[in-house]
Amino acid sequence: MLTPQTDRTSVDDRARFLAPALSRLSRFAPVAVAGLLLAVYPFLVRDAFWTNLAILAMVGAIAATAWNLLGGFGGQISFGHSIFFGIGAYTTGYLLIYLDLSPWLGMAAGALLAVLAGLVIGFPVFRLRSHYFSIATIAMQQVAFVLVLNSKPLGAATGLELPLKPASLANLQFSVRDPVGYHLVALGLLALTSLCVWLFLGGRPGAYLRAIRDDEDVARAMGVPVRRYKLLALSLSAALTALAGGFFAMYALFVQPTAVLSLSRSIEIVLIAVLGGAGTLWGPFVGAWVLTYVEQETRIAFSGGASGLDFVVFGALVVLIAVLEPAGLMGLARQAGRRARRR
Repeated sequence: MLTPQTDRTSVDDRARFLAPALSRLSRFAPVAVAGLLLAVYPFLVRDAFWTNLAILAMVGAIAATAWNLLGGFGGQISFGHSIFFGIGAYTTGYLLIYLDLSPWLGMAAGALLAVLAGLVIGFPVFRLRSHYFSIATIAMQQVAFVLVLNSKPLGAATGLELPLKPASLANLQFSVRDPVGYHLVALGLLALTSLCVWLFLGGRPGAYLRAIRDDEDVARAMGVPVRRYKLLALSLSAALTALAGGFFAMYALFVQPTAVLSLSRSIEIVLIAVLGGAGTLWGPFVGAWVLTYVEQETRIAFSGGASGLDFVVFGALVVLIAVLEPAGLMGLARQAGRRARRR
């Protein structure tokens, strides 16, 4: 017969056994709630402005999450990610127009080409550090932009207009009046991107990448193959950014250099991550919703008559966040949580 003491011991043993599992579940609970809310969002919100905003926010979150792997967790501040966004968009559009290839295959091809471009760019550029690296990525972006701007097969400055296909998941085209399909596909790509980044960061590559960010010289002295893991992070970041570009091309059904390959596109990707909180998993998602809302509202308010005003507002937001909390909106949220617990 069990005594009260043995009962208490068995309960304590079960509690110690269940504690790690409950801790892991508590970490995944916000992800599950956010995923569920986003899944039902298009069925509950039928306003065109808000449905379009949600889709564009998720596209921005995909690209910013991909950038965050390299820039936030790796400390390699790149302003050239519109290269990969543009590669995804142009590859998907070009293969659909000229080869009638499925957009899904076009997006996969765009991701592979982006990885190749990332390796070609990364080998010379990763010899540089700090602001020299950032300046080099801007130079690379400008070269790519000028090349595409003068490329007749890619439509030059006019761009490519994608053909209309029957609405279906296979064609990645849905009714404009009922864009639920676009929303769910964007959500699926966002989930895939977040999972890839999370798995990367949870393994040895993620630990090495953080060590490189903290002190590259010390990491190299400890035997970390610095360039290899920088290139690995850049390759994954480029592939995921290209997926965002390919989806954007199918959503807009139009690909133009200024829309997908410009420096402003690169800056927007960086701003999303920095505003939300670079180096955090939730930062790009939060930043994308805030920045996309501001962008859409300013464009509507000024009817396109104040080109670039949205970036003035973005810059003011980033400066304000940097003064209040360099960790971005996620840092402000943590501060508020700590204050609430103290009370």
